[in-house]
Amino acid sequence: MAVKMRGMLCALAALLLAAAWADHQHHHGSDHSHQGELSCHKLSSPNADFAFALYKSLNAHTVAGKNIFFSPLGISTALSMLSTGAGGETHSQLFSSLGYSTLNQTQVNEAYEHLFHMYGHSQEDQRLDVGNAVAVRSGFTPLEKFLNDVRHYYSGEVFNVDLTKPAEAAAEINRFIANKTQDKIKDMVKDLDPDMAMVLINYVYFKAQWKSLFNRDLTHKTDFHVDKTTKVQVDMMMRTGYYDTYWDVGNHTTVIMLPYNSSTSMMIVLPDEDKMEEVEGHINKDYIRHWRNSVSMKYVDVLLPKFSISADASLENTLQEIGITNAFENKADFSGMSEEVKLKVSKASHKAVLSVTEMGTEAAATTIIEAVWFMSTPSVRIDRPFLVFILETSTKSILFMGKINNPTAM
Repeated sequence: MAVKMRGMLCALAALLLAAAWADHQHHHGSDHSHQGELSCHKLSSPNADFAFALYKSLNAHTVAGKNIFFSPLGISTALSMLSTGAGGETHSQLFSSLGYSTLNQTQVNEAYEHLFHMYGHSQEDQRLDVGNAVAVRSGFTPLEKFLNDVRHYYSGEVFNVDLTKPAEAAAEINRFIANKTQDKIKDMVKDLDPDMAMVLINYVYFKAQWKSLFNRDLTHKTDFHVDKTTKVQVDMMMRTGYYDTYWDVGNHTTVIMLPYNSSTSMMIVLPDEDKMEEVEGHINKDYIRHWRNSVSMKYVDVLLPKFSISADASLENTLQEIGITNAFENKADFSGMSEEVKLKVSKASHKAVLSVTEMGTEAAATTIIEAVWFMSTPSVRIDRPFLVFILETSTKSILFMGKINNPTAM
């Protein structure tokens, strides 16, 4: 009996922003005018710019050979939620760095409300959960408008934790995140300051099945070249079929789109040998658009490593490098969260997990025939460091992105 087999990808991310008490006097931020609803598509361009700014900062501080993987959508969402309680220069820096300079807070809030509404519609063979929460210190009461905005626009949950007992509070927050991400992200919170007033949480959980399966029987051990002198053994999945592909000779890259049974695709950008730094130096949202518009359906052999990675990042320095400095200082203005207690951001951390695998036991006969290796077909062999993007078509969002230097490194 033939058993239908599909490939599966899981990607998850969680981000925490911890607000601590600060001791200086504060001033009230200006109110933001109300305007009509902004389509969530209007967020795609600034969010993409923010994504590449983040990537370049993270890449500059990442040890050579280490993987980079994060959710631009998750980080943008968390910072946008934070901005609902910010005022003055703190708000201006958040909006400028996020690319929202021509927008007001209401427009941004309504755009995210629309975004979450669109993600809330289930699709066959895909699950995409983007959620937010605020863990509030027992005894501290944020302004009701801030909490209402979190609940209404960002589908956020609000719960109390005893932050005077950091270990117990961390365990409770970790249980919340693990539950929301199907136990895939654990131990997100390790060190909580007993002076913290609240913790803002964002999580992104994505699970999808390939539109065209990989046959597990064809997966084989082979070398992946981390660099000129280092190679590791990987389980290389293989499939022959029709894929949107583009050989961008001028930019020294091969681009292939691997679609899921949904409105989502994985874009793999494979720089030519010794060209990764050059590609990273100029890549931005315009290149992504160019590649999406330039790919065309071709019959190719695809060889893709089966892998699972986890990437942690402390974002304080990264966010300050791209212009969000005021939020971390004693002069921070979060008067939209509390008029009585002075707050600042003390910690921003992000964890993302990516698992690419095939599932099932045996493919149907017709699929097995389709997956037979044909030496005469062009080959896209992903056996050296590559860039990966998980793109959502309906909202034009970059859900996840990163660089896989070593598929065997956790």
